Amino acid sequence: MFVTNDVTVVGAGPVGLLLAAELALSGATVRVLERRDEPDKAMKAQSINVPTAGVLDRRGLLPAAEQVHREVVERMGSVVGASRFTGHFAGVVLDPGKVDWADPDLAAYASADRARLVPQPQLVSLLTGHLARLGVQVRRGVEVTSLEDTGDGVLVGTSAGTIRTGWLVGCDGGHSTVRRLAGIDFPGTDPEMTGYQAIADIADPGQLADGWTWSERGAYRYGPQPGRIATVEFDGGPADRSARVTLEDVQASLRRVSGTDVTLTALRGEPTRWTDNTRQAATYRSGRVFLAGDAAHVHPPFGGQGLNLGVGDAVNLGWKLGAVIAGWAPEDLLDTYDAERRPLGAWVLDWTRAQIGVLRGDPKSAALRQVVADLLGTRDGTTYAVKMISGVTQRTDLPGDHPLVGRFLPDLALADGTRLADHAHGGGFLLLDRTPDGAFTRLAAPWGKRVTVVADDQATPVGVLVRPDGVIAWATGATGADGLETALRRWAGAPGS
Repeated sequence: MFVTNDVTVVGAGPVGLLLAAELALSGATVRVLERRDEPDKAMKAQSINVPTAGVLDRRGLLPAAEQVHREVVERMGSVVGASRFTGHFAGVVLDPGKVDWADPDLAAYASADRARLVPQPQLVSLLTGHLARLGVQVRRGVEVTSLEDTGDGVLVGTSAGTIRTGWLVGCDGGHSTVRRLAGIDFPGTDPEMTGYQAIADIADPGQLADGWTWSERGAYRYGPQPGRIATVEFDGGPADRSARVTLEDVQASLRRVSGTDVTLTALRGEPTRWTDNTRQAATYRSGRVFLAGDAAHVHPPFGGQGLNLGVGDAVNLGWKLGAVIAGWAPEDLLDTYDAERRPLGAWVLDWTRAQIGVLRGDPKSAALRQVVADLLGTRDGTTYAVKMISGVTQRTDLPGDHPLVGRFLPDLALADGTRLADHAHGGGFLLLDRTPDGAFTRLAAPWGKRVTVVADDQATPVGVLVRPDGVIAWATGATGADGLETALRRWAGAPGS
């Protein structure tokens, strides 16, 4: 096989699928290779954060995600009820009743809460359908065996033959073959614990306490949905993390940390084993090879932060690489991918590292856990943690004085009953123009179809320029267009190109 295409994406998890879809929206030809013969059904992230829900919203996928959310809530029943999703910090569950939901950061993204409980397998299914509608298929059962960056493309050796591609992106997980073949270092901290997650049939569930419970051996969580189990043991990490997880593995771990002889009779679905191995790639780009998702960063899976961080990588890189391929953006635009995503990745790594110190079963950690629980039990503490976990405070460092610049697009209602996000399904730039004479529209006209202009009645903000990844590149509360042309040239290329 010898195939030529613009971009080859390695890995058909949520990050690879979304990246391929963003590239397809930009007009690039894209191929997805996946070593697995079937989609991964293992238990991983059980929810998505606000920026990820915003991505689905801007691509017209929010209704499907909301349906998944409703189904999850129905399965969980009275455990969830009408409560809004909050999460936990190192097992300290955040009480939704103590959150200041009127906080401006939370109130600005209220629509995302209807689609937060989307487990990773369902998200993969949703994105697979989205990608198929864009005309891109996943080639399964194909492993990458070699790569050579030739300067004007990449020769990729696979188990099915050789592919020539313009660009190669590794979305192939923490043990990334692409990262290894590209020679990119992966520094960080080694694991000190082993965790299991499973849904099981339990002969004697009365032996287990609901919620998180600690012991000298570690911790376990039972619930909130029936049969869901998570365990944490500080045993130095597993000898072979890739080994298949068995019922006996999960049961033995649960017995050790719970101090009971609880009996599991069956596992439903595929359980997972995980660690606190925490690393970040030395660079997200090497020539024509990029890394995204777990290939670029790994850490403990608390709150599904890895999934959400990878989704952010995909939408950030997707439009930029598509713009360079289309010819209207210079190649140095690609340097902003590492510059913008690395700081957020580093923050997530430290956020999850901090939770390891609180999770341990020793007396010092137990004392620290009580202090953290007291702080998170206050209105301010709970609100702070929920804002961090939900991602509503995430910002990209961009020039501009308006408070919206660098933020992800919030809920902006328009006079016709739509929201600005409803106009983003095509994947291009959005320009909101609320000037009385259409001044912003006229200024943006030379950029043609690259920028979709949405005119609206006068309100605040008066103007907003949104990049394809949902990041606000320019905003104003006045009718003057100061800075708009600069932002357009910086992000949307030269006019008419």
